[in-house]
This record gives sequence, C-alpha cells and structure tokens, in this order.
Amino acid sequence: RYRSMVKKTLSGIYLGIIFLFLYMPILVLIVLSFNNSKSRTVWGGFTLKWYAECFQNETIISAFTTTLQITLTAAILSTILGTLAAIGISAMRKRNKAIMLGATNIPLLNADIVTGIAMMLLFVKFMNLGFVTVLIAHITFNIPYVILNVLPKLKQANRYTYEAALDLGATPLYAFFKVTWPEISSGVFSGFLMAVTMSLDDFVITHFTKGPGIDTLSTKIYTEVRKGIKPEMYALSTIIFVTVLLLLILVNYTPKKKNEMPAKCYQDICGRYPNDFALFTRNDCLKISECYSISRMSEKPVTSKTSLTISLTLITFMPPLPFMALWA
Repeated sequence: RYRSMVKKTLSGIYLGIIFLFLYMPILVLIVLSFNNSKSRTVWGGFTLKWYAECFQNETIISAFTTTLQITLTAAILSTILGTLAAIGISAMRKRNKAIMLGATNIPLLNADIVTGIAMMLLFVKFMNLGFVTVLIAHITFNIPYVILNVLPKLKQANRYTYEAALDLGATPLYAFFKVTWPEISSGVFSGFLMAVTMSLDDFVITHFTKGPGIDTLSTKIYTEVRKGIKPEMYALSTIIFVTVLLLLILVNYTPKKKNEMPAKCYQDICGRYPNDFALFTRNDCLKISECYSISRMSEKPVTSKTSLTISLTLITFMPPLPFMALWA
C-alpha cells in the first residue's frame, strides 16, 4: 500500500513536470500580452492596448489573413484528395497497397528542408513563387496525414454493408454517404484537423516556396525576430491559442445526437432475409434498411442537385489513386 502511494505520487509529479515544460512558455506569452511594458523582464502593469494595436497593424493582419487562406484551403483540398486516395488504396491488392503506403510515408519521413528545397527548384522551373506555390506545397505535405487517418477507419468498416446497400437499390453515391461515410467521418475530421495543424505550424517549406510579398504568421515572426518581436505578436498568439482551446472544449463536450434509424424497416428487411443479414450488426442493418426504404419510395434512382454537385466536385478533384485500384 505504501509503495502504491509513493508510485502514484511520483507519477503525478512526473506528469506535472511534463505539463509545466509544455505549457509554461504559453503561459509566459499570455502574461506578456497583457504587460504595459515592451520589456520581457519588467512588469509595467496590466493593459489591453496590444490587442487593440494588433488589429490596427496592417502587416500582422495581412500575414494572419494569408495564413488562414492557405491553411483552410490546403486543409479542405488535402482532406478531399487524401480521403479519395485512402479509398483507392484500401481497394488495392496487398502488394500494391504496401507500395502505395510506402510512397505515402516518404513525405512524412523526409526532412522538411529537403522537401522545401526540392519543391522550390520544381516551382522555379515552371512558375513564379507566390501564393499558389505555397498552397500547392501545403496540400502536398498534408495529404499523407489525411490518408493515414482515414485508412484505419476504412479497415474497421464492413465493406459488405456497402455492397448490400447497392443490392437493395441505393445509388453508389447515396450508399457511400449513408453507409461508408458514417464509418470514416471521424477519421476524415481528424485528418482535416491534422492538416490544419501542420499547415498552420509549417515554416521551413513555406519559407522556401513563398515569393516576395507573401508572408504567413510563421515567416512574419521569423522576420520580426531580427528587429525584435513586437508585443502585438504576443496578443495575436494568445488569441489563436484561446480560440483553439475553446474549439477543443466545444468538440469534446458537445453532446452527441442519437441516430434515429427506421426500426420498422430494419425489422422488415432483416426479418425477411435473416440468412443474408446474419453477418451484419444491428447498426449495419439499420443503415442498409434506410437505403432500402428510400429506394422504395420511387422507382427512379435516388438523385438530387446536391448529389450531382458533390459528384462533380469529387470527379474534379479525383486523384489517380482510386483509378489505380481498378487495375489492382
């Protein structure tokens, strides 16, 4: 009993030291954002003027706007491409899948400076460095993170559920969003958050691929370090940290809505075909039943303007990986 108490105390102290090293710099930054003095060692009193001047500084606002544009655009496009690539890789044979996973891991293991220089040399040969080159670079190194987040969810999903939904009259697009999408949506969302984090945090690749007049927060802070960091940067960093913290709290503590599935249709289908549905769980049967009930409402295929728009969007951004699965 005495040993367990000592072990528990030591583990708590160890955990506290780790959190201290992780979050003490952020706490110091937050405190300095309210310091009335520009000195980092002298407390000049509490003030909010740095927050007011932060939104009046055009260079900071320009860098912040550029960062948001690149981060969100790169994250959305890389999430779409990475999800489609993961679907294509999951449909490949074992040997081809191993090759593609190896190719996917190369950008993760490669040094950022090597990737940045390689992309810079490639871009200089075909175009001028600028906003577009930075965006392409961010999409490129974000895609592997999305793939590695979506693939485990695809492995956990039951692929026969999707085929059963097709057999019961659902269109491929409708079956995907009703059967496959609920299984992989958490992986897609985590991949999107990972892409946002990596894109927002990147400096090396952005530094080599950006052109004159293009600055993100990371490159702008690097430039300001030579002159001395302005207190407005402390205020902006505090705002970003608090915003991310609030989003994390909302995501983790928002109550989840219960999925209301057509239980009557479930009993009808699974009761009518008990042998065919013996391999499926209740949730799988509910999803399939919904596809069946929707398809029975009309003899025509289930289509809409929204589905057509999504289909065209997916086709527009379709990478070659899903098509390679056809040859697997």
